[in-house]
Amino acid sequence: MAKANILIVEDDKEISRLTAMYLEAEDYRTQIIDDGLQAVSAVRDLQPDLIILDLMLPGLDGVEICKQVRTFYSGPILVLTACADDMSEVSLLKLGADDYLSKPVRPHVMVARIEALLRRTQVAEPAKNRLIVGELTIDTSKQLVSYGEYTPQLTAAEYEMLLLLASNAGCIVSRDDCCRSLRGIDYDFNDRSVDMRISGLRKKLNDDRPPYKTILTVRNKGYMLTNG
Repeated sequence: MAKANILIVEDDKEISRLTAMYLEAEDYRTQIIDDGLQAVSAVRDLQPDLIILDLMLPGLDGVEICKQVRTFYSGPILVLTACADDMSEVSLLKLGADDYLSKPVRPHVMVARIEALLRRTQVAEPAKNRLIVGELTIDTSKQLVSYGEYTPQLTAAEYEMLLLLASNAGCIVSRDDCCRSLRGIDYDFNDRSVDMRISGLRKKLNDDRPPYKTILTVRNKGYMLTNG
């Protein structure tokens, strides 16, 4: 039985072929789209468990695809990019990508990232299906979040970050622990993923202007979720 269904959106036929071959050897089921214009409708129709998305595509680029599919798709998106422009990567994170890898991609690293992303979508044990911190409620069995009367729509990585902070509410969670939770393996200390997730969460919790009341930055130590 396949571990998960993965949609590969990549216009380089050799890269997509090798990626699919490696993933299928790891018991994943794959499908390939090589045109950006077809990608959005493919995601809508197939509803894959995870998307591997190239940044530079004919028809529609990865940034626009990410922006469009996030209106109806909440699963993990892993971007593969040959672009050295950090702003492109930061823009993708802001628009809803969960992680990214620079080409050339090492297959074992890609699989580790995929496994880490997919773990975020697994259903939690029923005995631990609810976390309440002040006005914040997280239903882990359904991966639903409510904040007062508001129901923010979070990406998989934002949800995982919020769950980590809520599980340690009132305590400082180090940036190192946040990075490990996001990436699942070794990471670059200059990685901006954590900053993007925290910024996205603050915006979706209507707390994106200092002084912050919900997610505090503890200088040189990390972040802390308060009771609001």
